[in-house]
Amino acid sequence: MKPETIRTVFMGTPDFALATLEGLLEFGLNVVGVYTQPDRPKGRGKKMAAPPVKELAQQHEIPVFQPQKLRAPEAVAQLRELRPELIVVVAYGQILPQTVLEIPQYGCINVHASLLPKYRGAAPINKAIIDGETETGVTTMLMDIGLDTGDMLVKRSLAIGIDETAGQLHDRLSLLGREALEETLKRLCGGELSAEKQDDSSSNYAPMMKKEDGLIDWQQPATTLHNLVRGLDPWPGAYTHLAGEVLKISATSVAANLSGEPGTVLQADADGVRIACGEGALLIRRLQLPGKKRLAAADFLRGRELSSGTRMEF
Repeated sequence: MKPETIRTVFMGTPDFALATLEGLLEFGLNVVGVYTQPDRPKGRGKKMAAPPVKELAQQHEIPVFQPQKLRAPEAVAQLRELRPELIVVVAYGQILPQTVLEIPQYGCINVHASLLPKYRGAAPINKAIIDGETETGVTTMLMDIGLDTGDMLVKRSLAIGIDETAGQLHDRLSLLGREALEETLKRLCGGELSAEKQDDSSSNYAPMMKKEDGLIDWQQPATTLHNLVRGLDPWPGAYTHLAGEVLKISATSVAANLSGEPGTVLQADADGVRIACGEGALLIRRLQLPGKKRLAAADFLRGRELSSGTRMEF
């Protein structure tokens, strides 16, 4: 089977999906349409902005569809008119109903940013880092009506760096997802694609992150808090309270040889601010006050004193 004979619809929305769409086009699939979320207000000016996937599709002159609800009868009818034989889904942002899943003869293939069955859900990248995982990856799967429960097709893994943030890992997994999908498509075209059932008992749920998830509990071990900070960077971000203000923390490391009352500043110098935790201490290397830019600790301390003994509110 030749790639150019497969009528394909791509469904995706954010930056994470761009590499995969580019891979589809380079692989030679006949992409007859791209589905993405509707344009949304963005930035302080709240101007309407197109999703990244829409912009890329328009550059390649691919028809773009942005239904508010994919499950609406008129949206399903419109999709059927495209006669897709394959649907590829990457971070689309809407659940595909059964009426859509049953349309393409080769199924709906999803690229998911975890080594399934671990970390099903909306935030697998964040959750893997927060949990202190040292390895993650991507899985392609045949979608079913469940939440990331479909049969697995191809897996690709990579190591997570000890200081790697969710943003950095996001970019690496995006490229790895493209590789995994290309391998999946090669097997599909060669008639060699096989599927493996997931072990539901080994699954974990990774819900969408909320701002309140970033509140630091200084009674937790320093390693746990370091993982939280990097797992929530760049969004929604980890934070604490200092003198009634929200203090965002975006870069840390563990200072295990220090100890003190949790939430207390132990040292503050050009290297960073060391704050006692339930176990060990956290070295804060980058901070941000409301309405201000992120600053390296040395620059932050030039404008605001954080003397030994200062307490964070939690």
